[in-house]
Amino acid sequence: MVADAVAGLIRRRYREGVSVRAVARELGISKNTVQRQIPAGERRSAVDAARQRHQNQPESPEAKELRLEVVRLYRSGMSGAEVASALGITKPMVWSRLPQQSRRSRSDTASLAGKRVASRLPEEEIIRRYAAGESLTALGLRYGVHSSTIRRRIPKDVIRPRGRVSPTQRRGPRDLPAEEIRQRYREGESAYSLAQAFTVSQTTIRLRIPDDQWRGHPPRKPATPPQPQPKPPRRTPAPGTKLGLSPTQILLRYRAGESATSIARAAGVSCKTIIRLIPDDERRTSEQAQRVSRPAPELTGDAIRLRREQGETVREIAAASGLSVKTVRNRQREDGTTR
Repeated sequence: MVADAVAGLIRRRYREGVSVRAVARELGISKNTVQRQIPAGERRSAVDAARQRHQNQPESPEAKELRLEVVRLYRSGMSGAEVASALGITKPMVWSRLPQQSRRSRSDTASLAGKRVASRLPEEEIIRRYAAGESLTALGLRYGVHSSTIRRRIPKDVIRPRGRVSPTQRRGPRDLPAEEIRQRYREGESAYSLAQAFTVSQTTIRLRIPDDQWRGHPPRKPATPPQPQPKPPRRTPAPGTKLGLSPTQILLRYRAGESATSIARAAGVSCKTIIRLIPDDERRTSEQAQRVSRPAPELTGDAIRLRREQGETVREIAAASGLSVKTVRNRQREDGTTR
């Protein structure tokens, strides 16, 4: 147990800014003992502890001079970046040397920056250029500021009303020579070239041309989408299709178990043509066709097993039956033999 006097001394030294390590070293106890005597609400965070250690370190004359210079330049109106650039240090070094209560808020910083920028603007030159016809936007781009900043430097009696243009700027639609526009348009000049010549839009030129003289595109008729016509199922081959077999022969061969592909190959037509000639109720599904048109149906799993017992390999059986090795192995698996 730590005596009450020692516990009070620990809390007092900690509140004075002494670190936990230093208090433990002074009293000859462990850091854990010191931390247990400090109330949870008074314990400093890692950032506050690092800042306190920095403040507890003895300040050299050079560091003190740098800190005072940072404070002086910042209070003169310079931003943190400008102070860092002037002294050749980083911005975090500037902020670490500024007291928390002397730092400006964001709104104060923006207001001060606006005042400093405005103090460098040549107001007489801005007013003269604006009176000569230059716009607020052009002046803002020239001096690198917003147009509202330029507007605040110009007297209210000089500001032109919104929508009015200066005499040196382009002519408005009311000042256009309508007769000249019509004459040049009748001579073959396009509305686009006239709009470029008079610095107006093509719509403005169009309003000066009579309707009976306007060379516009004829109105397009709305295109009606083609209606798809359902095609009835065709039971006979297309006209001009030459069959090597008659429809009756095709139907008989299909009923006998021959596949549509082999019949199409014999008739010299496509497989779809053969399928069209077969009634819907007689057409075989893919599973039925696979069972009916199975190549080498006599080669079952039992037959493969017997031939394997006689010494033949799977590759030899496949070559003799005209099947692939994979098909022979699949038939073995179907009948439960995998040897």
